[in-house]
Amino acid sequence: MAQILQNVLYLLTPGLSVHRDGLAVRIEHDRQLKLSLPVHNLESIFVFGADIYISPAVLRLCWENGASVCFFTDWGRLEARVEGVPRGSVHLRRAQHHAVTSLPTAAALARSFVAGKIHNTRWLLARSARDAASPDDAAALRTITNNLAYLLRELERTPDDLDIIRGVEGRAAALHFEVFALHLRPALRVAFNFSGRNRRPPRDAINCLLSFLYALLRHDCVSALTAVGLDPFVGYLHADRAGRESLALDLMEEFRPWTERLALTLLNRGELKPAEFLVRDGGAVELSDAARKGAVAAYQQRKAEESIHPMFREKVRHGQLVFIQARLLARAIRDGSAYSPHLFA
Repeated sequence: MAQILQNVLYLLTPGLSVHRDGLAVRIEHDRQLKLSLPVHNLESIFVFGADIYISPAVLRLCWENGASVCFFTDWGRLEARVEGVPRGSVHLRRAQHHAVTSLPTAAALARSFVAGKIHNTRWLLARSARDAASPDDAAALRTITNNLAYLLRELERTPDDLDIIRGVEGRAAALHFEVFALHLRPALRVAFNFSGRNRRPPRDAINCLLSFLYALLRHDCVSALTAVGLDPFVGYLHADRAGRESLALDLMEEFRPWTERLALTLLNRGELKPAEFLVRDGGAVELSDAARKGAVAAYQQRKAEESIHPMFREKVRHGQLVFIQARLLARAIRDGSAYSPHLFA
């Protein structure tokens, strides 16, 4: 309903109302008090959905005390950020830009993004190996899991060279996509033929679905980074390019396996069928309108699932994880400390 993590108040339940009570904010539901919190304990209020009321007095209290109020759609798109005259974001942006010019700092952040991706890819592979249709499939998946463990150790020893770190990430992705079809039930592997990652445009159903879900994840990462005051276009692992949200792509890396698991679930459970992928002139594959709506609904449903956060030992929704990681990243950049990616288990 209402939850506090890292001095951020998350308002998630329709029908909540927030009012001022002196120097505190009061969260009510059906006119019943649910939480009262002094404003000096807050850095931000994140409001999800259109059916949550924030009084003008609360907005004024927040901007007078340096707390921002961010409004998101139900599915996590940032719509507005209300704050007073900026006080600290310029320092965060300066630290973010300075970190790009400091090779040791940039390399350390890039290693963390890649380490998170490799660890979570091993998590996905291990889950599929346990449920594999045959011993041969399980053995192949476990072999890649072990190979990725070697790459993790190699990543720790890499010099401060972004191209070498990117090379490790590329090798890890190639290893995973070599066996990606083995995540599917054998009966589906002919209909959903997969021979490797391709995009712009995707040439098969699996690549089409992955690209679509990656786009939703990328959107969430942009929203999360913007909400904490970071520039989503200035990244570390991904080089700057006009119009590319490099930092959002960096943050995405640790969450790609989570998205891939959703794609595989949709296919293995028959929630998306081969006929719902349309082949256009030139060979590009697209989702039908109904399939697109179904994928979005499944993505939002997966974001609503809960698990215990390994750092805070509190139950959080999966949709909050990118926002939590964005704040951890902002803290690491501002303080010059290590960034800890989210590790699924």
